[in-house]
Amino acid sequence: MPRGDKSAYTSKQKRKAEHIEEGYERRGVSGGEAARRAWATVNKEEGGGKKSGSGRGKKSNKSSSRKGGRKGGRASASRSKSSRSAAARKAAATRRRSKSSSSRKSTSSRSRKSTSSRSRKSTGSRGRKSTSTRSRKSTSRSRKRATR
Repeated sequence: MPRGDKSAYTSKQKRKAEHIEEGYERRGVSGGEAARRAWATVNKEEGGGKKSGSGRGKKSNKSSSRKGGRKGGRASASRSKSSRSAAARKAAATRRRSKSSSSRKSTSSRSRKSTSSRSRKSTGSRGRKSTSTRSRKSTSRSRKRATR
């Protein structure tokens, strides 16, 4: 296997190196140097490639990721309160937007699921009441007891 061959690495390791490389490039490191550092980090954390024939069962060491997280946290702590607050507002707005778009998607899939589940219930029930009807009756009884 020639030097630089990445066939022994899993797809997860390749993605990890790609993300690390992007982070370095965002900070102004050249492309080649960013790639070199990224693969060095993956090798340090996971002990090289994980595919068969390349030494399975090595423990992972997340010290590099931990160090990066500590540095990022320290940088955040040194920022002003207004700057952190603005970032938090922006993140909340993004979460709201993504939540509303995902809820629109899920309601359409729910309606498809409910129609298919109804057809299954009608064929498989054979005159028995469904559990949802029983549970509704029991909750209404408990409400009546609570009001007495």
